[in-house]
Amino acid sequence: MKDPVVHEALRQIQDIVAQETGSALPANARARVEKVLATALGQLGGGGQRENYLTREVTILLADLRGFSGISSAFPAPVVLELLNSCFVTMSEIIFRHHGTIDKFMGDSILVLFESAGDAGLGVRRALSCSVDMQIAMEALNGINKARDLPEMYFGIGINTGRVISAMLGSDLYSEYAVIGDEVNLASRIESFSLRGQVLISESTWVRCEGFVATGDPMDAFVKGRSKLVVLREVLGIPSLGKHVPRQEVRRSPRVPVTIPFTYRMVVNRVVVPEERRGRILDIGYHGVLAEVELALSPFSELTLEFDLPLVGMHVAELYGRVVKVMPKDGMARLGVEFSSMVPEHKAAIQLFVQLIIQGTEAHD
Repeated sequence: MKDPVVHEALRQIQDIVAQETGSALPANARARVEKVLATALGQLGGGGQRENYLTREVTILLADLRGFSGISSAFPAPVVLELLNSCFVTMSEIIFRHHGTIDKFMGDSILVLFESAGDAGLGVRRALSCSVDMQIAMEALNGINKARDLPEMYFGIGINTGRVISAMLGSDLYSEYAVIGDEVNLASRIESFSLRGQVLISESTWVRCEGFVATGDPMDAFVKGRSKLVVLREVLGIPSLGKHVPRQEVRRSPRVPVTIPFTYRMVVNRVVVPEERRGRILDIGYHGVLAEVELALSPFSELTLEFDLPLVGMHVAELYGRVVKVMPKDGMARLGVEFSSMVPEHKAAIQLFVQLIIQGTEAHD
């Protein structure tokens, strides 16, 4: 099995060559460098057994294309491959420009690492600059795709900083170099909360960036496997460079599909009408729901909602909302309802419910 220390050193040398010359290290040259490294490191080790892994602090950037499975099913394979390839070529150029190392492509996502290189904030600043440039480039790429009647694509990006383990996993039959650890898992969870075109960062990344980026207010998120809530921030831009993340979403939080029965009462002149009506919640986010009802309501109508939240064991009642959109659908009416007033316990329960579903826990009808 290959030595992970040699593998990691070789990978960093390849990145340096690619960044400085614009060309990858040829295969024969790569083999020669690998042999030199193996010999030199073997001599440094004095012939003894070295650990078969490395631990180091890195900033982890995980970018995932939103809704790409829908594009894959709606367009011919050559079009899908062209879209994906043009996107990844553009992103790879940006990543190398910011001295990032592409750890792997995973379907429609990219895992990138940024080294601290002796400066605790350097790798963080590079990762943040890279993420902003990636989102700016995606907007430009979408302009080109739109002109060609091709679908638009959007990245959700999550960034975290911490110590990881680098190791070669597998056997002589098949082995793969991998970066593993809780901090990698956290980066993946953060990415899952991000909206289209959004960049979310962890507290550890935010602390190390020392005001380099402008961010939104801190947000609490429940992450599986962690006993405490995780604080996240949205990157809005880099003031010193005059760069801003192009906003792609009008919604303010993730939304998840559900089927939850609910009851509602109209509010007229600040008085709750006694008559109770029923409907179904089709999706829910931190700040509102998409609901299906039999009788259409007028836009800006006020109402109170009542429903049970599975998974978190909470009964939500006296939650006030405002109808912001009305859409007829198959003889029913679909209402976009924005929450206007709720108690803190209900707010926390709704956020937890949404975050559990995002992380793979399904709600039962």
